[in-house]
Amino acid sequence: TNGLPSASGFSVAMSRLSVLLLGPFLIGSALSISFNLPVNSRKCLREEIHKDVLVTGEYEITEQPNTKTNLKITDSSGHILYTRDDASKGKFAFTTEDYDMFEVCFESKLPMGTGRVNDQLVILDMKHGVEAKNYEEIAKVEKLKPLEVELRRLEDLSESIVNDFAYMKKREEEMRDTNESTNTRVLYFSIFSMCCLIGLATWQVFYLRRFFKAKKLIE
Repeated sequence: TNGLPSASGFSVAMSRLSVLLLGPFLIGSALSISFNLPVNSRKCLREEIHKDVLVTGEYEITEQPNTKTNLKITDSSGHILYTRDDASKGKFAFTTEDYDMFEVCFESKLPMGTGRVNDQLVILDMKHGVEAKNYEEIAKVEKLKPLEVELRRLEDLSESIVNDFAYMKKREEEMRDTNESTNTRVLYFSIFSMCCLIGLATWQVFYLRRFFKAKKLIE
């Protein structure tokens, strides 16, 4: 050998490097949670997601006799992105059309007079962005080598981070414009208030002067 690393070794190194450098940005891109869902109750999870982002998820709900559990995913406008009646186990996927707050709701229903039923265990694994993409499937379709797959993953990660920073910069500019607008309004209001006070004080002086003259208290 000539001492150079093999393609597979370089791929592993690139993968480790991507985890070390970009791992902190991926903390919020995956959600894995489990909770108990009492009968005849409703529990919802909310998350803010950027525009044009792929969201995938898997869920599993323990079955209880005579219990029906419905799953519904909506945006802040109430648009239904995914719904499933009598859900027990499955997957879902959708792409966001705008930056919004999305809500995943599980609702358990039990007919009256059925008796006592134990809580259901809900397991939800939801991913979005780069973590939601199936790079193994992409490699098969596009016939990519392992190194090319890692480079594609790094490219997508970099693009996601750039988009996040661009969004934060936009929000910062919007907040700065809002603060400047608020400061300008406060300044104008202060000037208006001072003019009103000066006008009122002047009117009081002339009024009292006429009053005292009418009472012949002053010349």
